[in-house]
Amino acid sequence: MADTYQAFSDEVTKRLPILVESARSGEIARAVELLTDAVANNGVIRAFGTGHSEAFAMEIAGRAGGLIPTSRLALRDIVLYGTHEVSELADPTLERDPKLSQELFDLHTRHPEDIYIIASNSGVNGSIVGVAEQVKEHGHKLIAVTSLDHTMKVTSKHPSGKRLMDFADVTIDNLAPYGDSTLTLSSGLVMGAISSITAAFIAQLLTLGVAESLSARGITPPVYISANIPGGDEHNNALKAAYAGRLRIDG
Repeated sequence: MADTYQAFSDEVTKRLPILVESARSGEIARAVELLTDAVANNGVIRAFGTGHSEAFAMEIAGRAGGLIPTSRLALRDIVLYGTHEVSELADPTLERDPKLSQELFDLHTRHPEDIYIIASNSGVNGSIVGVAEQVKEHGHKLIAVTSLDHTMKVTSKHPSGKRLMDFADVTIDNLAPYGDSTLTLSSGLVMGAISSITAAFIAQLLTLGVAESLSARGITPPVYISANIPGGDEHNNALKAAYAGRLRIDG
């Protein structure tokens, strides 16, 4: 059992230096520049993911140590802010439905300088590809976080036949293998999913990179501090006021 834990640790840690190098001079670095340009020009970073990739959007938008000008799209928005019934959220195939994309996209206010980050391990579900399509049709920059190994081995569930990466200005590989799992156990079970771990690491590299790049441009990075420390709410609310009506982090 201990060997299994170590094997999984090895699978995680061998990927982190690759992502760090990408942040220094690769696709993550390119994404940081696009994100910094957007924030510097009063844009908001809008993050979207479904299933386990929703955790990536939560890592980007509205958390302590993160950037203030961030907002999150979620499938449940069609119920919370739209006209759909709660029962529809129980449908496990909802994320595959491309028909919801325009409605979901339109439920969020937009500014011409806003930029989108969409995370999807497979990069082929209908809602993911549909929102990506909407992003580009409305002239926004798009960063994709996906598994290149997985997405190139599966068929799109969107009528266009396209994948998330086909719409992206920058595509960041989350380094997850096809099927996501990294280990074959002695029982024959294939386990050790890794995409959520690498995606969270990528989200933090992007956030740190943007803060450093803003500082280099002479701009004080607008950053959340924990609401659970004295003065946290006051600090956060004062900074959020500059983006009144443009941020949604509790969807």
